[in-house]
Amino acid sequence: MRFHRVTALAAAALLATGLGLAGCSTDGGDADIVTVNGAEPQNPLVPTNTNENMGGRVVDRLYAGLKYYDAEGVAHNEAAESIETTDRKNYRVTLKPDWTFTDGTPVTASSFVDAWNYGALSTNAQLQNYVFAPILGFDEVSAEQPTAETMSGLKVVDDRTFTIELKQPSIDFENALGYAPFYPLPEAAFADMEAFGRNPIGNGPYKFSTWENNVKIDLVPNPDYPGGRPAKNKGLRFVMYQSFDTAYADLQSGNLDALDTVPASALAVYKQDLGDRAITKPTAQNQHIGIQTNVPHFAGEEGLLRRRAISMAINREQISDKIFHGTRIPARDFTASTLPGFEGNLPGSEVLQFNPEEAKRLWAQADAISPWSGRYELAYNSDGGHQAWVEAVANSVKNTLGIDAIAVPYPTFKAIRDEVTAETIGKAFRYGWQGDYPSMLQFLTSQYYSFSETNNVNYNNPEFDRLLDQALAAATPEESYRIIAQAQALLIRDMADIPVLDYVAAAGHSDRVRNVRLAWNGLFDFENIEK
Repeated sequence: MRFHRVTALAAAALLATGLGLAGCSTDGGDADIVTVNGAEPQNPLVPTNTNENMGGRVVDRLYAGLKYYDAEGVAHNEAAESIETTDRKNYRVTLKPDWTFTDGTPVTASSFVDAWNYGALSTNAQLQNYVFAPILGFDEVSAEQPTAETMSGLKVVDDRTFTIELKQPSIDFENALGYAPFYPLPEAAFADMEAFGRNPIGNGPYKFSTWENNVKIDLVPNPDYPGGRPAKNKGLRFVMYQSFDTAYADLQSGNLDALDTVPASALAVYKQDLGDRAITKPTAQNQHIGIQTNVPHFAGEEGLLRRRAISMAINREQISDKIFHGTRIPARDFTASTLPGFEGNLPGSEVLQFNPEEAKRLWAQADAISPWSGRYELAYNSDGGHQAWVEAVANSVKNTLGIDAIAVPYPTFKAIRDEVTAETIGKAFRYGWQGDYPSMLQFLTSQYYSFSETNNVNYNNPEFDRLLDQALAAATPEESYRIIAQAQALLIRDMADIPVLDYVAAAGHSDRVRNVRLAWNGLFDFENIEK
């Protein structure tokens, strides 16, 4: 699901004095609802247009795809009775019978095919458009001026059966079918997609209840859900805070049941504070620094030299130890160290190590092309617990390179994401990715394919695209990993963005809940939390 599945919390400034109330239980059945941290989603809750984790964590509770991922990241059939292929290019999908949306209408083959075609069509401008790229006919519907409205590779056979034809064999496609953009939609969605996203109708383990902007989103169990991840609680409330410090205080006082990100201010003491309610787990999450090519001094050869210099001016080890107390580790690639096939010693990866002298030399080379002017600004959302490490990066850059460098706060996650998406941010920005399914290819195709709507740094290298295509077409995982390493070596050579940190998640829960686990991607195994 999606940073952008970035770890962030959002709330309007005017709510600052009322946040304690947002986290408290109220009368009636609310006391039975599991309260967890959340944030204002960037967009209405439409699966193909949700590419950040605060919307994604809700969407994944409301919908059921062909597959779902358990807490360890293993894919299981969900709405699919079977997914058959002999060549990894042609698939025949048979749905389980008698599955319905929460409005009572049936989940059919058309529910999937129509939703995917909607997501792929360029005129619908869906942020998750790129995931349909492997399907035959995607190029025609995704063009700026589409020549078709539906993908030729999708065919409805009957109410419970449809077929998928890809452009080429894919080692990753079937595993991806639990990812949010592949969820089905009811017919009601297509009348007004934005209005639907404000009051979504799903087919997953929970039903939508209420959404109070910048306050909370409430979900209740779906009694008709027949799949493999039924809700074991009486509902979820995603509570929106202005800071993780406030959320942590509510966790300690019993006003919040589960918090997936302990603030930096508590990392040295949270295990002592929480005892056996503290959770630590390496997860598939990262933090990067991006800068778009329309920012002065960051295009072409000059931009490459400056990105490399900034990377080598960052003391990742010190930030991991001093600020995060070991709950982050220095990034060694563009994915995450917990993923299958991870390679920590890629060619050129020395650029990810602190080397002040080399950083100065590269900066001087860039100055020879065009003398530096202005200030290096690094944006972050101040509601997401990022201030300390982003300020440390800015100070490291300032002290190493001798330039004016500062951290620039944005009040909310949504505010910074809107400018990044519109390419109007005009400065460097911190961003990250939280895995949607456990695959390095998912990290790389989403963020660096030249045509991906979630490529936030304008990276465009046809050779990289070709290598990803080859990795997807590989006959074995081992062959795919080898090609992925070649593709990542290109990312390092081009310094597509600046990898900084990988996560060792630090989380916790109250004494009112049990069976609280972090999943492989750092989100809670929400359905299995009991209260």
